[in-house]
Parts: sequence; structure tokens; C-alpha cells
Amino acid sequence: LGLLFMPYIGAAQEINADVNIDRSQISGTSLGYIDNLPQQLETYINDHNWTNERFSENERINVNLQINLLAVQNYSFEAQIIIRSQRPIYNTPRETVTLLFNDEDWNFEYQPNQTFLHDELQFNRLTSLIDFYVYLIMGYDADTFESLGGSDYYQQAQNILSLAQSTSAVGWSRSGSRQNRAQLVTNLLQNNHEPFRVALYEYHRQGLDQFLDAPSQARQKMLGALEKIQQTQRQTSSNLLFDTFFNAKYREITAIFEDAEPDVRLEAYNLLSDIDQSHMSEYEKLQ
Repeated sequence: LGLLFMPYIGAAQEINADVNIDRSQISGTSLGYIDNLPQQLETYINDHNWTNERFSENERINVNLQINLLAVQNYSFEAQIIIRSQRPIYNTPRETVTLLFNDEDWNFEYQPNQTFLHDELQFNRLTSLIDFYVYLIMGYDADTFESLGGSDYYQQAQNILSLAQSTSAVGWSRSGSRQNRAQLVTNLLQNNHEPFRVALYEYHRQGLDQFLDAPSQARQKMLGALEKIQQTQRQTSSNLLFDTFFNAKYREITAIFEDAEPDVRLEAYNLLSDIDQSHMSEYEKLQ
């Protein structure tokens, strides 16, 4: 009888995505069919089983996709997509951003009454990009719960990248703009960036999740994570992973250390002024 009242967690998917589309930069009375795209993408993402893992409803990863349409010709769209994913902070009702990334170089086709099918062996300019970022999101999330836990997901994203690079699709080359999806997943899988990924675990699981119960110890773990990021940064010429991390975290980091003891606050300030000069106006609060 008790089994009848047990929650069934096997049916819950991994992602809880909210998709928004801004088409204010394009015009045309015949573009009303675009209004269906957000709901289609949400169904495509949220109703699919991306792994063989069991996720309970409260474990689903909250994701926001902001798609800004920039131009259209026939049924071909130029777009920008901003990816934001979050995970809960243990023992609190709050969430923390795990990935915040702005991809400015996306072209795709979308026609009225188009349907979406999951087929990761066939490249599609629209759904393959969605698949790519879902795996990146899951990789980042897994890295915050287990040291180097996201490797399999990053490899899935790398497989999609390899498939895309056999086509002429825009935005999949490793060259080009600094904010580059190919560089992002490539860096995540490189051995010399593993300390950065270990830092993701230490910052979130050993630091942020423990902050409410043991703030002093949590801050020390987070300082250790920042030191790992500093060491990794000194061994590479690419800042993409670090910029992505701090764009998501700089206000949170400041808030965590703002009430610390003066010596801890100064240590955080010195580290941050070395590894993330782009947000110094925020870090000045730590002096």
C-alpha cells in the first residue's frame, strides 16, 4: 500500500526551461507563426529525457533562453540567444546562476507548422544548437555537485560541435568572436582547465551550499576555489571560461565577502582584482 503513495521520480525530465523570443527588430505581417516557437521549444526541451538519470521535480534545472531575432529572409533567421541556468543553494530557498552565456552568432530555419524531432546524429541549425546548450547546462550543473562530474555531458556537446563543423552552419567555428560556443566546450574538455572545473565544485558544493551553516569555513573554500581559478588562468591564453564564470557570479561573490572579517575581505579583493578586472567597480566594496 505504501508504494501507492511514493513519489514517482523516474518520469521527471531534467530541464525546466522557459523560452522567450523578442522579434521587435524584425517586421512583417506574415511572421505571426513565430509566436508558436517558444512553446514548441519548451516542449522540445522539457519533455525529453536527456539522460538515464532519475530527477525528482525539485531537482530539475531551471533554464531561461532569451532569443532575440535580428533579421529574417524567407524562413531563415539571424538570432542571438542568451542562456541562463540556475541550481538551488542547499538549505535556502534561493538559487544561484551556474551558466550565463550570450551567443551572438546563430542562424536557423523555421517554417509554419514545423515539428521538432530529437536526432543527434543529424545536424539541424535550430535543434542542434538547443541540444548543444542543454548538454552544456547539464555539464555545468553536474560540475557543481561532483568534482569533474560534467565530463560526459560536455562530450555530448562536443559531438554536436563535430557534427556541425562538417556543415557550413554559422557560429560553430573555433575562430571568430571571443564569445564562441566552440571555444567554450573545447576549453571545458581540455586537461589544463580541469582545476577551473574543480573550482566550480568547491565554490558551489563546499562553499555556497555550506554558507548558511558555516559561513567562515564556506568562505575559505570559496577563496580556495578562486585561487584555483587564478592558477588555471595563468596557464592559458583563453579567458572565455573565466569571463563566463565571473559574468554570472561577480555580484554574488561580492555579497558573500562583503560581511567577512577584514583580512578575509582583503584576501578576496586581492584575488579578484588579479583575475577579474572587468568587475572592479563591484569589488571595490570589499576594500
